[in-house]
Amino acid sequence: MNGSARNAARLLGAGVRALLVLTVLCGVLYPLVITGVTQGLFPRQANGSEVKEAGKVVGSSLIGQRYDLPLRTGQETPEPDLKWFQPRPSNGLGTNSVNTQYKLILSGATNRSGDNAELIKWVRDAKAAVVKDNSTPGYRVPASAVPPDAVTSSGSGLDPDISPAYAQLQVHRVAERNHLSVQQVEKLVKNHTRQRVLGFIGEPRVNVLALNVALRETVG
Repeated sequence: MNGSARNAARLLGAGVRALLVLTVLCGVLYPLVITGVTQGLFPRQANGSEVKEAGKVVGSSLIGQRYDLPLRTGQETPEPDLKWFQPRPSNGLGTNSVNTQYKLILSGATNRSGDNAELIKWVRDAKAAVVKDNSTPGYRVPASAVPPDAVTSSGSGLDPDISPAYAQLQVHRVAERNHLSVQQVEKLVKNHTRQRVLGFIGEPRVNVLALNVALRETVG
């Protein structure tokens, strides 16, 4: 074997050994260590921030979900189930046209500019619906009280939180539909309002899924 062949064999052997060592370190040991650390220190976050009700996983606190009535014959868009607190609109969601076997929902923003006619119509229609849906015989929602997050979707369309103002706006309707007092529902909202992280990061927020789980428990 000449010198060039020996050098090539030596380099090949070094490359194979490096591949094996790095595969064990990065592909086996590192994931095991990180998994062990996260499961030990942050088990809830590591497992997807699951929200449970009666021992059953009902969703994640990081992903928004809708509360709609079953589709009726001829309907293309379901109506909201007004027993529950409603999340932000989800105009950015689309239907998956590639993997049609599972009909996955694709998240995303509407990508409409502020002066887009379609977006303006969405916002106006959403505002009118919010006023109509949340007004009760003894309480009329003023149009000026509708907050921005009640009529606009988030960048992903899957925002799990709403503003305290939007949660408060829904209180009278939720109380009436569930035969609860306004004070009971207001207390639920207050108990599930989270303040800014470290006092200055983000905005006060209410997790819709956690709030509706508490509402179901209250109704019994």
